Amino acid sequence: MKEYSVEDSLRAWEGNAEFWDETMGDASNDFHRQVVRPGVNQLLAPGPEDFVLDIACGNGNYSAYLAEQGARVVAFDYSPKMVSLAKKRRAEYRDRVEFLVADATNPEQLLALRRERLYTKAVSNMAVMDIADVRPLFQCVHDLLEENGVFVFATQHPCFVTLTDRYLTPHSYLDIALEGQPLKQCYYHRSLQDIFQLCFSSGFVIDGFLEESFRQKETPDVIIVRARKEKKR
Repeated sequence: MKEYSVEDSLRAWEGNAEFWDETMGDASNDFHRQVVRPGVNQLLAPGPEDFVLDIACGNGNYSAYLAEQGARVVAFDYSPKMVSLAKKRRAEYRDRVEFLVADATNPEQLLALRRERLYTKAVSNMAVMDIADVRPLFQCVHDLLEENGVFVFATQHPCFVTLTDRYLTPHSYLDIALEGQPLKQCYYHRSLQDIFQLCFSSGFVIDGFLEESFRQKETPDVIIVRARKEKKR
């Protein structure tokens, strides 16, 4: 899948960062509040004992929610402008949330997120489809999690949300996430089989799965997956 590069994706998100921050505000939009967050919360169940890695954190809204639940958070995005905006918007949580710039396709940068303890949980809200190569992310998250730790990710439903007529073949295309954003962003389509196999090959088992739709449609817009790192036997 090489139609668009990591640099192409980064250029789009840097160009959209201020618009995204202003549009999502402190509470995100209806889609995130009504569809993404309830399902993610159900599978993630964050609490005060958790140490959470927030992947592609955007303007920090979910990181702030995690902090409000008492969790300690390391949150990263590969857009320096987005991270700067997150730090500004969520300054009140700086004692519980560490915002960093890191590239989710770069194993060295991902493993540099290791801290004095392993993460109990990792989360990604609607970002897997924005990442050019997700294999390093899944493999490194598995390494960064403690035994029995979980990685919960929400991403667009690969069966129903795509602009192309290809399903089985991984491919990329340009589209928008928010109406009015300055630049189109790069989307990376992977089949449900590809996504599940990626979990399995990285050492995870899947023990939670939701399909959610916006405004009570019968066709789901997102999948939410809980991938668990098994205990060693």
